[in-house]
Amino acid sequence: MKVLIVDDEQPARERLASLLEQMPEYEVVANASNGLQAVRLAQQLEPDIVLLDIRMPGMDGLEAASHIAEMETPPAVIFITAYEGHAIEAFETHAVGYLLKPVRQERLQEALEQAGRPNRAQLGHLQDSTHQGRTRSHICARVRGNLELIPVEGVHYFQADQKYVTVRHDEGEVLIEEPLKALEEEFGEDFLRIHRNALVAKSRFGGMEKNNQGGFEVVLKDSGERLEVSRRHVAEVRRFLKTL
Repeated sequence: MKVLIVDDEQPARERLASLLEQMPEYEVVANASNGLQAVRLAQQLEPDIVLLDIRMPGMDGLEAASHIAEMETPPAVIFITAYEGHAIEAFETHAVGYLLKPVRQERLQEALEQAGRPNRAQLGHLQDSTHQGRTRSHICARVRGNLELIPVEGVHYFQADQKYVTVRHDEGEVLIEEPLKALEEEFGEDFLRIHRNALVAKSRFGGMEKNNQGGFEVVLKDSGERLEVSRRHVAEVRRFLKTL
């Protein structure tokens, strides 16, 4: 069984690797020090199990797990946590495998034997229970069978078209299947709705101009791209632009 170890602290990674050396049926195929590395290595190496620390700078373990779950054949995930009290109850309630630090040999063996793949619903509930108000650092899209991670700070806008949403970003664009409403609820601090089908990053607004048809369009900074503003959102966009 191939195991990927993920923890931002080197001593923790070394301890887990040392414990696994005593279990010949398990092989450590790689180590990662953050969530972004974890997702990329999981996709590249296709481990059977990921030992995943939760509290890491940047992309934390819960977000990394949600992206890993998008793989065609995702690995089992065991969360490593220093959480106590009600947070541990959240893991138990949602039937997600976890280990408490410092990790003990017998508990690790037991967790590995019982390791399972958490589904999206479990991960979503766990996010709600342990990370109130925290938003993702990256958007995950499937491109030609592979996962592509787009930093939210590099997103220009989200635009809905039937069941898909186009994510326009610094390096191009991808399609995702997340509802625009859910994206607005998660990223509303940094994005502004300009139309029933479009959310624009506040940092990308260059201005608003009238078009030849008498309607309004937002002009994006740098690219000069134009997006239609619906009549009901004109006043809100105008108010926002006055704050820049």
